Amino acid sequence: MAHRDFMLRAVELAQKAYDMGEVPVGAVVVKDNKIIGEGYNFRETQQSALGHAEIMAIDAACKTLGSWRLEDCTLYVTMEPCVMCTGAIINSRIKMVVYSLIDFKAGGMGGKTDLTSIGLNHQVETIMGVCEAESAQLVDKFFKELREKRK
Repeated sequence: MAHRDFMLRAVELAQKAYDMGEVPVGAVVVKDNKIIGEGYNFRETQQSALGHAEIMAIDAACKTLGSWRLEDCTLYVTMEPCVMCTGAIINSRIKMVVYSLIDFKAGGMGGKTDLTSIGLNHQVETIMGVCEAESAQLVDKFFKELREKRK
Protein backbone atom coordinates (compact mmCIF):
# COMPACT_ATOMS: atom_id res chain seq x y z
CA MET A 1 0.00 0.00 0.00
CA ALA A 2 1.05 3.58 -0.58
CA HIS A 3 1.27 6.47 1.87
CA ARG A 4 -1.99 7.84 0.46
CA ASP A 5 -3.89 4.62 1.23
CA PHE A 6 -2.88 4.62 4.89
CA MET A 7 -3.52 8.36 5.18
CA LEU A 8 -7.01 7.92 3.78
CA ARG A 9 -7.71 5.55 6.69
CA ALA A 10 -6.46 8.28 9.05
CA VAL A 11 -8.85 10.71 7.33
CA GLU A 12 -11.72 8.25 7.98
CA LEU A 13 -10.77 8.24 11.66
CA ALA A 14 -10.62 12.05 11.64
CA GLN A 15 -14.19 11.98 10.33
CA LYS A 16 -15.14 9.83 13.32
CA ALA A 17 -13.64 12.47 15.65
CA TYR A 18 -15.51 15.18 13.74
CA ASP A 19 -18.79 13.27 14.12
CA MET A 20 -18.17 13.19 17.90
CA GLY A 21 -17.60 16.95 18.03
CA GLU A 22 -13.83 16.60 18.38
CA VAL A 23 -11.11 18.35 16.43
CA PRO A 24 -10.92 16.06 13.39
CA VAL A 25 -7.57 14.32 13.67
CA GLY A 26 -7.03 10.65 12.91
CA ALA A 27 -3.93 8.46 13.08
CA VAL A 28 -2.76 4.97 12.19
CA VAL A 29 0.45 3.10 12.99
CA VAL A 30 1.70 0.76 10.29
CA LYS A 31 4.27 -2.04 10.42
CA ASP A 32 5.08 -4.36 7.53
CA ASN A 33 2.33 -2.75 5.45
CA LYS A 34 -0.36 -3.56 8.05
CA ILE A 35 -2.23 -1.23 10.38
CA ILE A 36 -1.39 -2.22 13.97
CA GLY A 37 -2.92 0.75 15.79
CA GLU A 38 -5.58 3.37 15.13
CA GLY A 39 -6.73 6.49 16.91
CA TYR A 40 -8.72 9.70 16.70
CA ASN A 41 -9.07 12.72 18.93
CA PHE A 42 -11.23 12.16 22.01
CA ARG A 43 -10.04 14.91 24.37
CA GLU A 44 -13.44 16.59 24.80
CA THR A 45 -15.42 13.35 24.91
CA GLN A 46 -13.23 11.83 27.63
CA GLN A 47 -12.08 15.14 29.19
CA SER A 48 -8.51 13.88 28.93
CA ALA A 49 -5.48 15.98 28.08
CA LEU A 50 -3.99 12.80 26.62
CA GLY A 51 -6.90 12.29 24.22
CA HIS A 52 -4.96 12.80 21.01
CA ALA A 53 -5.22 10.58 17.94
CA GLU A 54 -1.49 9.83 17.96
CA ILE A 55 -1.46 8.74 21.62
CA MET A 56 -4.43 6.41 21.04
CA ALA A 57 -2.81 4.91 17.90
CA ILE A 58 0.60 4.49 19.58
CA ASP A 59 -0.97 2.83 22.62
CA ALA A 60 -2.95 0.43 20.42
CA ALA A 61 0.18 -0.41 18.38
CA CYS A 62 2.18 -1.11 21.55
CA LYS A 63 -0.54 -3.46 22.74
CA THR A 64 -0.64 -5.20 19.34
CA LEU A 65 3.12 -5.79 19.35
CA GLY A 66 3.42 -6.37 23.09
CA SER A 67 6.22 -3.82 23.21
CA TRP A 68 6.69 -0.10 23.76
CA ARG A 69 9.29 -0.08 20.98
CA LEU A 70 7.66 0.70 17.64
CA GLU A 71 10.83 0.45 15.58
CA ASP A 72 10.26 0.06 11.85
CA CYS A 73 6.77 1.54 12.24
CA THR A 74 5.26 4.51 10.43
CA LEU A 75 2.67 6.83 11.95
CA TYR A 76 0.18 8.44 9.58
CA VAL A 77 -1.68 11.42 11.04
CA THR A 78 -3.91 14.04 9.48
CA MET A 79 -2.31 16.95 11.35
CA GLU A 80 1.26 17.58 12.47
CA PRO A 81 1.78 16.11 15.94
CA CYS A 82 1.93 18.50 18.89
CA VAL A 83 4.88 18.60 21.29
CA MET A 84 3.33 15.95 23.58
CA CYS A 85 2.68 13.58 20.69
CA THR A 86 6.09 14.23 19.16
CA GLY A 87 7.62 13.23 22.49
CA ALA A 88 5.61 10.01 22.45
CA ILE A 89 6.72 9.36 18.86
CA ILE A 90 10.37 9.80 19.77
CA ASN A 91 10.08 7.72 22.95
CA SER A 92 8.29 4.89 21.16
CA ARG A 93 11.02 4.82 18.49
CA ILE A 94 8.67 5.29 15.54
CA LYS A 95 10.78 5.39 12.40
CA MET A 96 8.71 7.71 10.22
CA VAL A 97 5.80 10.13 10.55
CA VAL A 98 3.66 11.05 7.56
CA TYR A 99 1.24 13.91 8.12
CA SER A 100 -1.19 15.98 6.10
CA LEU A 101 -1.33 19.45 7.62
CA ILE A 102 1.30 21.65 9.21
CA ASP A 103 0.17 23.00 12.59
CA PHE A 104 1.66 26.50 12.89
CA LYS A 105 0.07 27.02 16.32
CA ALA A 106 1.11 23.85 18.15
CA GLY A 107 3.11 21.58 15.82
CA GLY A 108 6.05 19.75 17.34
CA MET A 109 7.70 18.58 14.11
CA GLY A 110 8.40 21.89 12.39
CA GLY A 111 5.19 23.93 12.35
CA LYS A 112 5.71 25.77 15.65
CA THR A 113 8.80 24.03 16.98
CA ASP A 114 10.76 20.95 15.98
CA LEU A 115 11.61 18.46 18.71
CA THR A 116 13.05 16.12 16.08
CA SER A 117 15.92 18.52 15.38
CA ILE A 118 17.31 19.04 18.89
CA GLY A 119 19.49 15.95 19.09
CA LEU A 120 17.36 13.63 21.21
CA ASN A 121 18.13 9.91 21.39
CA HIS A 122 16.01 8.94 18.37
CA GLN A 123 15.67 10.48 14.92
CA VAL A 124 12.36 10.46 13.07
CA GLU A 125 11.91 10.78 9.32
CA THR A 126 8.98 12.99 8.25
CA ILE A 127 6.90 13.42 5.14
CA MET A 128 4.27 16.13 5.01
CA GLY A 129 1.40 17.03 2.72
CA VAL A 130 -0.08 13.57 2.03
CA CYS A 131 -3.89 13.94 1.61
CA GLU A 132 -3.57 17.60 2.53
CA ALA A 133 -6.77 18.62 0.71
CA GLU A 134 -8.91 15.95 2.37
CA SER A 135 -7.60 16.76 5.85
CA ALA A 136 -7.83 20.53 5.36
CA GLN A 137 -11.44 20.30 4.19
CA LEU A 138 -12.46 18.47 7.36
CA VAL A 139 -10.53 20.78 9.72
CA ASP A 140 -11.78 23.92 7.96
CA LYS A 141 -15.39 22.70 8.13
CA PHE A 142 -15.03 21.86 11.84
CA PHE A 143 -13.65 25.26 12.85
CA LYS A 144 -16.09 27.16 10.61
CA GLU A 145 -19.00 25.39 12.35
CA LEU A 146 -17.43 26.02 15.75
CA ARG A 147 -17.13 29.76 15.03
CA GLU A 148 -20.76 29.87 13.85
CA LYS A 149 -21.94 28.17 17.07
CA ARG A 150 -20.11 30.76 19.19
CA LYS A 151 -21.86 33.68 17.49
